[in-house]
Amino acid sequence: MTMSEGRMPLACVPGAIPAEERAGHFELIQRLFREARERRLIENGYAFRFGSSALVDIARFTENERRCCPFLAFVIEQEPMGGPLWLRLTGPAGTREFLEAELRL
Repeated sequence: MTMSEGRMPLACVPGAIPAEERAGHFELIQRLFREARERRLIENGYAFRFGSSALVDIARFTENERRCCPFLAFVIEQEPMGGPLWLRLTGPAGTREFLEAELRL
C-alpha cells in the first residue's frame, strides 16, 4: 500500500512520544510554526519556509512527528549559500486538514 493509492490511514499513534518529552515537543511545534517565514499549499499538504538556523529544530520535530504520525511524509530541503530551509509535510487525503488542526494554522 502506498500513500499515492490514498488508502493509508490518517491516524496518530497515541503514546509514541514518551510522556516526559511531549510538553517539549508541543512547545517546539508552537515556536517553529509561529516563526515560519512562509507557508504554501502543496499537493496533499503544506510547505513551510524557515531560516537556515532552524535545521536542528526541524530535525527534532521531524523525528518525533514520524513516530506519532506515520502517515506523514517529510522532505527537508536546505537551499545553498545559507539560504532558507523548506519543510514539506504531505500524506493521504485529509492531511492538510490534520496539519491545520495539529499546527494551529
